[in-house]
Amino acid sequence: MKDFADLKIVIAGTGYVGLSMATLLAQRHHVTAVDILPERVEQINKRFSPLQDDYIEKYMAEKELDLVATLDGESAYRDADFVIIAAPTN
Repeated sequence: MKDFADLKIVIAGTGYVGLSMATLLAQRHHVTAVDILPERVEQINKRFSPLQDDYIEKYMAEKELDLVATLDGESAYRDADFVIIAAPTN
């Protein structure tokens, strides 16, 4: 069994649920966030929250996160140990 410290987690969708999970999980694991919006991916990679949320903004600014964002889901999913799908709901 793989050591839990070495998990590669991919989160599809960077809305409130996806970005919250990515921010929390990236404190202990490598997390790749996949989104279809280039501006959102760019903001996450610059450690700026694309969402107005006090905790996400604080964690992005102050915590050491192993978090990258990408538009390329195919390559992100290829090596993932876990994939979390955070799709919008109505």
